[in-house]
Amino acid sequence: MNEKSLRVLEFNKIKAQLKAFAQTEAGREIIDSLKPYESIFEAREHLQETKEALDLLNRKGNPPFEGIYDVREAITRAEKGGSLMANQLLRLAQLLSCARRFKDYLRHKEEEEGWRVLEDICAGLTPLKPIEDAIFTAIVGEDEISDRASTTLSNIRRSLKEKNSSIKDKINSLMRSNAKYLQENLFTIRGDRYVIPVKAEHKSSVPGLVHDQSSTGATLFIEPMSLVNLNNEIKELMLKEKAEIERILAELSQRVYENIGPVKINGAIIWELDFIFAKGKYGSSLNGACPIINNSGIIDIIEGRHPLIDSKNVVPISVYIGREFTSLVVTGPNTGGKTVTLKTTGLLNLMGMSGLLIPARDNSSIGFFNEVYADIGDEQSIEQSLSTFSSHMSNIVNIIEKADEHSLVLFDELGAGTDPTEGAALAVAILEELRGRKCRVMATTHYSELKGYGLKTTNVENASVEFDIETLRPTYRLLIGIPGKSNAFEISRRLGLPDYVIKNAKESIS
Repeated sequence: MNEKSLRVLEFNKIKAQLKAFAQTEAGREIIDSLKPYESIFEAREHLQETKEALDLLNRKGNPPFEGIYDVREAITRAEKGGSLMANQLLRLAQLLSCARRFKDYLRHKEEEEGWRVLEDICAGLTPLKPIEDAIFTAIVGEDEISDRASTTLSNIRRSLKEKNSSIKDKINSLMRSNAKYLQENLFTIRGDRYVIPVKAEHKSSVPGLVHDQSSTGATLFIEPMSLVNLNNEIKELMLKEKAEIERILAELSQRVYENIGPVKINGAIIWELDFIFAKGKYGSSLNGACPIINNSGIIDIIEGRHPLIDSKNVVPISVYIGREFTSLVVTGPNTGGKTVTLKTTGLLNLMGMSGLLIPARDNSSIGFFNEVYADIGDEQSIEQSLSTFSSHMSNIVNIIEKADEHSLVLFDELGAGTDPTEGAALAVAILEELRGRKCRVMATTHYSELKGYGLKTTNVENASVEFDIETLRPTYRLLIGIPGKSNAFEISRRLGLPDYVIKNAKESIS
């Protein structure tokens, strides 16, 4: 699919909205690469998975994504045999838990209809509950290892607790006996060693090792000699505790490494599921429907709404093309909704071909096209010194080079920006060329000559955007089979232009 059309029809803005529903960065990266699929089979399967996700959300509530993170970095490290940190292992265990619970989430009674595509995807998930349990038993927080992680760790921590209790008793006794030399009646810790705050002038009265001093120099933090051995024992136990924690983490990392194949597959499937359920949630937010997709080039959108227009203000349009006619010429006043009609038709086709639900009524149909070409908006370039007409014509030349019967072509204000007579003649010639190739074509125009072309040419139909003469406002409704009128005379009369001026104007038209 050509990038220009995706940009002009604002498909990237749809992806930006969709990303808000993904839980992980990996899921958002899958959305970044989303574009219309290359075969109708792929498009139908991805539409089905989105439909199933929405059905599951409605029936069973949110999928079991609680506490899920993007752990690709941890998996890569484990794959190389590296030791993982506690928080990385914990997040990996949460991923494995999510994979296991997804199996239960999809479970249903035998007589109930299942979720074919999602069940096929989840068939690749491998529950690894022993690893999951081992990690959850050993690690209780992002950086907290449980006493239950090993008997050795439990014993070390018990000894540490006892030593700390002993040293506190000892230091309290020392502080009572040396109270007159102390700056305050509180012990503290410097570099993992217990010390007492001694007035600088009494440092010789309390024999020991000086570890620090206060900012004023009035207080020295001294480790009394009688505490040195106890402090050494505590330090030794702390080193043993650290070594045991590293051993536990290495052992758990080794278990992940030994099962790295299933872990990687579980991760890939969970991130794919994150993407699929983001599509389901987005479809729900749009009140979307699953379109029927065909390769006959038939578009039949029932009350389609442009997904980027506020749902309170958007006016639904119904548009069809591809059965009785292959070209649709849309006429009507400015700001009447012609361009929005064109963009809605193109964008909803792109969404359906990308496996997304569309904001339209049930039983809406879209065609599967190899290419969607769009010449919409004024893209003139100052750097290239191209006028509006030249810019549009460059796009049209590119479209005519490539378009075929498997293409949907959208033209906004075809032939505009030049002499009206020549512009209208060119527009008819372009439409006729594409009609001959059996392309599906929608074009908006102001030229009355194109209304005549639509009336007298096989496989071409007129349409118009409705205008309310009473309120002098467009209704934004599309009327297929009715050519638009400019309403200039009626609008002018309602705004107060004298009848004789309008009569003279009418007489000057052949």
